[in-house]
Amino acid sequence: MRKIKLALCDDHTLFRVGMSTILGQINDFELVLEAGNGQELIDRIARKLPDVVLLDLQMPVMDGTATADYLRENYPLIKIVVLTMHDEDRMVLHLLEKGVSGYLLKDAEAGEVEKAVRKVMDEGVYLNEFVSKAMLRKMTNKTTVTKPVNAFYNSKILLSEREKEVLMLICEGLSTLEISEKIFLSPRTVEGHRLRILEKTGTKNTAGMVAYAFKNSLV
Repeated sequence: MRKIKLALCDDHTLFRVGMSTILGQINDFELVLEAGNGQELIDRIARKLPDVVLLDLQMPVMDGTATADYLRENYPLIKIVVLTMHDEDRMVLHLLEKGVSGYLLKDAEAGEVEKAVRKVMDEGVYLNEFVSKAMLRKMTNKTTVTKPVNAFYNSKILLSEREKEVLMLICEGLSTLEISEKIFLSPRTVEGHRLRILEKTGTKNTAGMVAYAFKNSLV
């Protein structure tokens, strides 16, 4: 079985040691790169090419936001899961719009870190309860008395009824297989709808699409 290759980028040595120990206990995980800042990660990443980068936000030399921008531009296939102490809604949505695949607080349980890595590998995005609530609060704050009942008709993009349905289920965190079983479509057809939604919204991956949907009141 192919192992999932991981990179860990954080300027706190003790945190890296602890996370490295946790990841090392998972049979199909392989930590191939550790870095203390974004620049160090970038300088070494081409030789390692991890599947997933666990990325801190506040670091010297090159912070997590700048690093995420670089990775999305130069290594679009690498998934990024942010590990941070920041729990601001604005930061969550901002990073998801940039194409970050997942957002975890540093006090998350070890099991959640494993779950997040597997989810972004399988589905391209990990939406935990914290992120979902941040999106819900964003949507609620944007709601006004003049807002139409059906937000899709207030959008600059035009989605078909089926695309709307698929988008809503993706935003609920359902996998392609779960969506296909729920609305009686083949996984291939569901994936086709997802790709068309990406194209219409101009987003690069599922995480960005979900953030776009909430920011623009599409769900």
